[in-house]
Amino acid sequence: MPELPEVETVRRGLERVFTASPLERVDLRRKNLRFPFPENFAARLAGRRVQALRRRAKYLIGEVDDGAALVMHLGMSGSFRIDEQAAEGVFQEPHGKAPAHDHVVFHFESGARITYNDPRRFGFMLLERFDALTRHPLFAGLGAEPLSAELTAAVLAQKFAGKSAPLKAALLDQRNIAGLGNIYVCEALHRARLSPLRAAGGLVAASGKPSAALTRLTGDIKTVLLEAIEAGGSSLRDHRQADGSLGYFQHNFRVYDREGAACPTPRCRGTVERATQSGRSTFLCRACQK
Repeated sequence: MPELPEVETVRRGLERVFTASPLERVDLRRKNLRFPFPENFAARLAGRRVQALRRRAKYLIGEVDDGAALVMHLGMSGSFRIDEQAAEGVFQEPHGKAPAHDHVVFHFESGARITYNDPRRFGFMLLERFDALTRHPLFAGLGAEPLSAELTAAVLAQKFAGKSAPLKAALLDQRNIAGLGNIYVCEALHRARLSPLRAAGGLVAASGKPSAALTRLTGDIKTVLLEAIEAGGSSLRDHRQADGSLGYFQHNFRVYDREGAACPTPRCRGTVERATQSGRSTFLCRACQK
């Protein structure tokens, strides 16, 4: 499933087209994705303008000029394709996805089109009130955005204090941090030289203040996410940027999906191992991650 860097990369690629011109119409080529489309979904968007395209955790949120929020989730295999009207005709960004899985097409008055493709159909789209979105069940319990000033070591210390849950599980809990996923948790923990298996509460001092290790981890989370966004995300199976190109952060993985490789930490002689936590693969070096 796309994680925060992939969703943010897609948001940046779509924003210019989504906000440049009002929507002329929306074509729905099926009645549902993961969930049925909201009643009158296409009719409610026709003629409207998306004023801003935002991201919250792993959700894309279009702020519509009538006060609605167009909520979009990519699921496991969702992607968008931009087709723009050029002087010589229609320019279609290369994409490589079968058109049989093109399920939603947004037509703009400018002549541009944005097509949503989703082979597995685990993605979804909703229309909700923008001013009530923070109270919606999908968003009400979300934690701090990791790239915002909201996420600090002190905030994590409050979340982790007294918790015996493994550190990786605590980081993946969307109530603690919004948008983190398996790949970038593994990568951030390796950079911080912290074991995903250790108790989250062990990074909090008796006074409730964050330890030096938790402070280091907070910085490493932000750094690895920013580097991944700069690289266009990680393309392992389905992720593509809005222009159809692949992300390339997977070439910079230190531990994720590198079982058996030498640990890249300087002077470490350890080997990357694969463990299983809550049914998910965890990649770590036991020699330098404590």
